[in-house]
Amino acid sequence: MQRKNNILRSARSGIAMIMAIAVIVIIATLLALSLSLTSQTSKKSTDIYLHEQAALLAHSAAEYALLRISQDNNSTNPCNFTGANFTPDVDGDGNANNDLYDINISVRYIYTNFPATCNANQRYAIVTTSDENGSALLDITVSVNDTTVASEPIRYFKRTLQKL
Repeated sequence: MQRKNNILRSARSGIAMIMAIAVIVIIATLLALSLSLTSQTSKKSTDIYLHEQAALLAHSAAEYALLRISQDNNSTNPCNFTGANFTPDVDGDGNANNDLYDINISVRYIYTNFPATCNANQRYAIVTTSDENGSALLDITVSVNDTTVASEPIRYFKRTLQKL
């Protein structure tokens, strides 16, 4: 009579079952890691996009402030424009209420002799040379006002000194 080796056969099928479970666990781990990296990459891409757009808006706000200074200021009141707060219509729908960005512009002036019409919070410095006379210090802050879009608060600050 021949003896059947059932012990070895059951051991082989048990090892195969363990190997199959190990392969499934490894594949599931790789898929979870891939999904996690994909979501982080999309969040970072959104944050980078919003930051770059905020930087471009800050540059545009500086140009806008210089335009307003050239329009509003005159010889009797060279400190007429002090700044602005606004929400730009970035998406172009004609309604700035639902847009993402808040822009704050603050202007302080630099002159050799300030006229009496310039109050103390508009003055930044008194200079001695005529080359430095007639400058403006622009502080521009662009921030994202919708926290559901970005994964972290985005705020871009730009300080520039412009000759008038």
